[in-house]
Amino acid sequence: MGITIRGVGLLVAAVVLLGTGFRFAYPELTLLGAAAGSAVCYAALVAAWRPRLAVDRHADPDRVGRGEPASMTLTVRNTARLRAANLLAEDRCGDQAVPVPLLRLRPGTDTTVRYDVPTRRRGVVRVGPLRVTRRDPLGLVALSRPYGATVPVWVHPRIHPLSAVPTGAGRSLDGRVDAVAHGSITFDSLREYVVGDELRRVHWRTSARVGELMVRENVDTSLPRIVVLLDNRAAAHPDQRDGVAGSFESSCEAAASIVTAAHRADLPATLLLVVPAAAEPATRPGDGAARAGRSAVTRAWAAVRGRWRAGAGDAGDAGVGSAGGPLDRLAAVALVEEDDALRATAARLRRDPLGDTLVYLTGPGGRGDLGHVGALRGAYPSVVVGVFGAAEPAPPGAAGLVVIDAADGAEFAAEWDGVRRW
Repeated sequence: MGITIRGVGLLVAAVVLLGTGFRFAYPELTLLGAAAGSAVCYAALVAAWRPRLAVDRHADPDRVGRGEPASMTLTVRNTARLRAANLLAEDRCGDQAVPVPLLRLRPGTDTTVRYDVPTRRRGVVRVGPLRVTRRDPLGLVALSRPYGATVPVWVHPRIHPLSAVPTGAGRSLDGRVDAVAHGSITFDSLREYVVGDELRRVHWRTSARVGELMVRENVDTSLPRIVVLLDNRAAAHPDQRDGVAGSFESSCEAAASIVTAAHRADLPATLLLVVPAAAEPATRPGDGAARAGRSAVTRAWAAVRGRWRAGAGDAGDAGVGSAGGPLDRLAAVALVEEDDALRATAARLRRDPLGDTLVYLTGPGGRGDLGHVGALRGAYPSVVVGVFGAAEPAPPGAAGLVVIDAADGAEFAAEWDGVRRW
């Protein structure tokens, strides 16, 4: 409950009048002071009345690409039986306040408000709760209460259609095989039997030795595997405005487009961050390919936010996904500047290769670190680098890599489809 300036003045006047009236025996001043105090008490009782409202909101749609239209439909119903609601209300939509008319809302009736949700910036736009302010007729006391839950609207990067997908070169214990969508089935590991497994895959010799059913786990070694490495270091994206680096947003668009194209082609893909999360999911590329869906994509990419260092502005969390489909797992990560982060990540990828095609996406500040990525050519037959927002294009054949210089995600998609050698 908050008392207004008018209410504070009237309350002070009541105290002064009552004190003066009793001190100097002026019944008129005492009566005026009592009336002023009674008005403040009445105002507090009126504002303390809690209206019975039911709030329902619906986002259409609740997952959109950056810049796409999205709207929120808010319905407020007066569930009281006798009293009409005459209130002031506003709905929170991100950083904005949307006024909601609740004047003379009769019992059992409702009012509907529809407004646009800002989608100019990628992230999670929190809509709600509805703030209802109850005032007395004299404007002495105002009391605001929240109604309804908060509904998130996921704004993910623009996904540009890619017609070309790297074919890669699959590996197995039998040697290198042709890069085709269908190929041999090669033994990978043994695991415990679960209900639904085919009995022909049971390894009876091992089952007899361990005392329980063990099943052979096979992999398609000829299926290309794509690894997307997103450079999330602050040093790689030095140009920022209002806490947002345009090159980083373009890198997110390119990474989302590549992972989505791989998912549509039924190819396993893994998304990694240069600065890894504290609890990054340890999954092999290809795990959960059938489980991933559009919901996981939008939630993951909307959560990819950064925490820039002092002087850069915005703060937030970032998400990372790793799986066969487009990002079906999330983990928190801070967008910080570490000089040896890329070197450590490259060493880990060289020691434990996750695929046969590596795509490295960075900003203008990461051009000087292409040597660390070029050293991965021994572990990855195909390495593609995307540099966003650089003032000058990289020299041809830099570090022996396929380098794509682009200003934004759309230009990257056009250059990507024009690559003839992976």
